[in-house]
Amino acid sequence: MRVDGRKFDELRPIEIIPNWTENPDGSVLIKWGRTWVLCTASVEYRSPMWQKEKDEGWVTGDYGMLPGSTDTRKRRPGLKPDSRGTEIKRLIGRSLRGACDLSAIPGWTISVDCDVLQADGGTRVASITGGMIALSIAAESMVEKGLLASVSKLITEPVIAISLGIVGEDAVLDLNYKEDSTAEVDLNLVGTLNGKCIEVQGTSEGRAMEKEDLDNLLDLGFKGLSKVSEIAKPFINV
Repeated sequence: MRVDGRKFDELRPIEIIPNWTENPDGSVLIKWGRTWVLCTASVEYRSPMWQKEKDEGWVTGDYGMLPGSTDTRKRRPGLKPDSRGTEIKRLIGRSLRGACDLSAIPGWTISVDCDVLQADGGTRVASITGGMIALSIAAESMVEKGLLASVSKLITEPVIAISLGIVGEDAVLDLNYKEDSTAEVDLNLVGTLNGKCIEVQGTSEGRAMEKEDLDNLLDLGFKGLSKVSEIAKPFINV
């Protein structure tokens, strides 16, 4: 039995609240257990020079944890880059671009900002899943303004994500902070709504993994993606 009473393959409760804020082109508050992330998507008429040469737009991600998101105050990033935050925002950007055909938005950039209001593990997978929904809402706003023919022109393979790992001797799905802090193996899996893989990000911290361990984790991860897909799919209109 896990620390919060869940089965090994059981997700925490996930609640998705679209249009949680009014100013961005798309916004979502995603509550993933005790992890809460506000994801906003903003559309701007600008794109990197290298994308202009390809006649493509750009989708980028950003990530941050608010000072009150953890038990002890988290300091805001200063002049020194937050290496963890930089790594996560790159993961978010790669994942969201993996969902898109950037040639559908030449000259445009959609910036997806993921701000952790409360953290209890799995902030990056909540950010990717919530960010995907915020991006789809922003794409809908572009369609309404005549800037995009349809959401599916931009978003061709919607993405979601799930965390998993080995705690003690058990492979478990959707780790909370207590589990994540003691896990011997920590893995994040990004995939599409229809079960394809976008990225696998994993680390063995307590011991080296056997191939059988990795195979079992991936099987569990794809089962988790299927469950997340059922929850997220109604909010992604493609």
